[in-house]
Amino acid sequence: MRSVSCRPRLRQWLAAVLAPAVLAAATGPAAAQKEFPFEAELRLDARPLHGSKRVPWLQIATDGVLELDMWCVSARGRAVVAGTSITIVPASLRDNGCSQERLKLDEDFLARIMAVTSWRWEGPLLVLEGPQPLRWRPASN
Repeated sequence: MRSVSCRPRLRQWLAAVLAPAVLAAATGPAAAQKEFPFEAELRLDARPLHGSKRVPWLQIATDGVLELDMWCVSARGRAVVAGTSITIVPASLRDNGCSQERLKLDEDFLARIMAVTSWRWEGPLLVLEGPQPLRWRPASN
């Protein structure tokens, strides 16, 4: 009979002792950090420019092949993802015949994306960290 009355206390004690450890393991850096979304189409978390429906998108294959569409220009290149580090190197650019204003925006955007050094998840957004973070949303289509 004594063992029956001790069980609730034992359960309470185990819950009190183990709960913080289980919670720490479940919410620690490894659990909070999802894997890099290779092969997923990522859309910049931004509104389209006035007079356009286009928003930059990015896709990185598991072999490092990079495809990037900016406000006007499209790019192909390489990306190296190691742990939470990332390096993006566009190799070829294709001008899609836009205005000088849009080309300037793409030039600035290209400089920002080439300056990223790491990545992390911020809720549903993939954040590429650099001097100016870029937030990307996995495409839902």
